[in-house]
Amino acid sequence: MTFMQSNAERFVSLDMLSTLAVVLNRQGAVVFANAALETTLGMSRRMLEGGRFSFFFAQPALLDSALAGGKGLDYAAMRFDTSLVRPVQEPLAVHVTVSPLEDSGEVLLELWVLDQQVRQDREERLVEQAAANKELVRNLAHEIKNPLGGIRGAAQLLEMELDSRELKEYTQVIIHEADRLQSLVDRLLAPHRHPHLVGDVNIHEVCERVRSLVLVEYPQGLRIQRDYDISIPEFRGDRAQLIQALLNIVQNAAQVLSEQITQGHAQITLRTRVARQVTIGRQRYKLALELHVIDNGPGVPEHIKERIFYPLVTGRDGGSGLGLPLAQTFVQRHHGLIECDSSPGRTDFRILIPLP
Repeated sequence: MTFMQSNAERFVSLDMLSTLAVVLNRQGAVVFANAALETTLGMSRRMLEGGRFSFFFAQPALLDSALAGGKGLDYAAMRFDTSLVRPVQEPLAVHVTVSPLEDSGEVLLELWVLDQQVRQDREERLVEQAAANKELVRNLAHEIKNPLGGIRGAAQLLEMELDSRELKEYTQVIIHEADRLQSLVDRLLAPHRHPHLVGDVNIHEVCERVRSLVLVEYPQGLRIQRDYDISIPEFRGDRAQLIQALLNIVQNAAQVLSEQITQGHAQITLRTRVARQVTIGRQRYKLALELHVIDNGPGVPEHIKERIFYPLVTGRDGGSGLGLPLAQTFVQRHHGLIECDSSPGRTDFRILIPLP
């Protein structure tokens, strides 16, 4: 067994981390670099091992000082912010934690890309929010459904006893509104009623199905561009649920593009890519589908940007506020997530789904 192999076995668990991690010896030379760090630096661990890691810091003295303290185990962990210098790409702002490994005299460095940390925190909030929304919606819908049936039944019985046409108009209003609320409750409960039917899914067949449905609804003034990576493999999933999730997002985009459609320059782009080393809800995946729905509309209103995946939140007159929460639910059933980045003139909904 070689020295390199023994280190790979000792620190194999570090490859499961989404954070960048590197183990240094007492002299500051690289003993082991995890896969996330390899990807970020664009260098293999074989190239990194044996070299001084401080060369990759914009302020090498910060690491040298931490290593000097670690030799005498003067601290349990040291933290600092700096920039990680990469051979070809732009430097990355990182938060560094330096922890001595007492048994070996080595030091473990964990590096969090600051932008990545913000994004991961946002993802975790979305996952927690969706779980809370699911429980709230189910409980609320059931609480509404039972008395709603009683109200409608009472209105029907009252109507049978009335002779006045004018009074019957009032009971008809009650029955009509009760039916409207029942329809809303059914939509709230829809994703929890239907089973998850798993089969082989080609994401571009899903995109083409949605594209054709929306263009039938908007035959003039709207262009839906394709930007596909045809190398993306099929994966196991519920095709119907993914069609509905994507349809909700694309229809939502088309609806807010009404002014651009009238002027004839509305555009929606469907873009598929493969993302590597993706973390979704603290779970790391080597590969993930990245499906973007990009429109050139006015953007999401500022006052609802952080709440667009909440049920019944909408920035459009006449909107139900159910399309995006349902889409998020269907994508999360595939262990994925939907994110939104919006500014005037460009809104990008990004769907992430792990690939095998």
